[in-house]
Amino acid sequence: MDATPGSGASAPLIQIRDVSRRYVRGVDEVHALEHVSLDIPAGHFVGFMGPSGSGKSTLLNLVSGIDRPSEGEVVVAGQRLNDLSEDELARWRARHVGLIFQFFNLMPVLSARDNVALPLLLTKLDKAERIRRAETALRVVGLEERLDHYPRTLSGGEQQRVAIARAIVTDPDLIVADEPTGDLDARNAEAILDLLRQLRQHFGKTVVMVTHDPRALRFVDDAYHLDKGVLLEGEDAVRAREAIRVSAGAGGARAPR
Repeated sequence: MDATPGSGASAPLIQIRDVSRRYVRGVDEVHALEHVSLDIPAGHFVGFMGPSGSGKSTLLNLVSGIDRPSEGEVVVAGQRLNDLSEDELARWRARHVGLIFQFFNLMPVLSARDNVALPLLLTKLDKAERIRRAETALRVVGLEERLDHYPRTLSGGEQQRVAIARAIVTDPDLIVADEPTGDLDARNAEAILDLLRQLRQHFGKTVVMVTHDPRALRFVDDAYHLDKGVLLEGEDAVRAREAIRVSAGAGGARAPR
């Protein structure tokens, strides 16, 4: 894993340009995102917040190449995702994106080591190198003593650490986390948020997270608020952030823009 921290004046890793996403549901058209534009610098930890149905997960899917915009463009690490076919997008994700989910998505019949090594099966690495990299990733997340443990023998916080190790084992440019603390108690949730911050601080990773957790404001570099598919700006953004901060007694992130 590249251990070069990100610099303070990073160029954008992610460029979102006038992006809209609409779905047809029966006879209705659902406007999930409306004309969102945003740059996310390389080496930043960014959180997207907002109520259910605000467009947070839709935006995350667009940034990670899981979905496509109805209008506008998404550029990640210089690659315009609109230009890629489905097969090309799958190969791009495998190489450049690490995914973290709320419910861990670990294989119950595999050890922590083998769960983490799974993404490396898509590479040309031999088995010994796959194992070495998986063990290195587990050391990064503090689970060097749990290499041979199966998911059922791990706590929720430990399972999420395994999932984070799996996300970083390919040394991706971008870590995408969808509600990573949603299934954890307060102590483990804060530990996971701190670990994500460490990936940004010590390894220069860009981390984009969707969350309902107001504690995230104490860990992210920038917090953005979505409402009804619109990225809030100006006074609306400030009010949204202050409401979250007051509800959690949190502080530390820059106001969403």
